[in-house]
Amino acid sequence: MSATSTTGRLLVATPQIEEGVFRRGVVLVLHHGEDGAQGLVLNRPIEAGIEAVLPGWEQHASRPATMFQGGPVQLDSALGLVAVPGDAPEPAGVRRLFGSVALVDLDTPPGSVAQALAGLRIFAGYAGWSPGQLEEELATGSWFVVDGESADAFTDHPEDLWQRVLRRQPEPLRWMAWYPPDPALN
Repeated sequence: MSATSTTGRLLVATPQIEEGVFRRGVVLVLHHGEDGAQGLVLNRPIEAGIEAVLPGWEQHASRPATMFQGGPVQLDSALGLVAVPGDAPEPAGVRRLFGSVALVDLDTPPGSVAQALAGLRIFAGYAGWSPGQLEEELATGSWFVVDGESADAFTDHPEDLWQRVLRRQPEPLRWMAWYPPDPALN
C-alpha cells in the first residue's frame, strides 16, 4: 500500500459527479495500489432479490436484504462483502482485507460461514480504476476521501448514507451534506 493509498477509506462523490452509479455515491475502497483500485458503491440497492441469484444467502444478508450495484464493472458477477467481528479468525471461504472487512466466497455454503459474520452485503459488479485513474479523479476534485465507520457498509438506510457520511465530517466539508440535489432549483 503506497502513502497515497485510499485502501479501507471511503470515496464520497462530490457534486461534480452529476450522473450514473457514482452520483452521490459512497465507495468503500477495497484495494488501491500501483496496479489501480477497486471498491464497492455502498448506497445503490437494486431491484434484484438475493435468493433469485444466490439461493441461501438472503436470510443472512444485512437489511435491506437486496442486491446492491457495487459499480459499473462486471455487473454479471457477484461479490459478498462481510464483517468478521473483532480478532476472530476467518472462517473457511472468507478472506480478510483490512480491519473487520472481508470478502466471502459465494460458492461456500452459507450456513457454514454465516454464524461467524457480523454483516453481509451482496454486490453485483464493482468499481474499478486503472493505474493512475483514481489519482487523476482525486486531483480533479471528483471525490472526497474520508474515514468510514464499521456500520457504513451494512447500513439499514443506504439511501441517506451520502449525507450521513458528510454530516459527520469537520467543517467545511460537513456543509456539503446540504448541497441540493439540483442546485438550479435552489
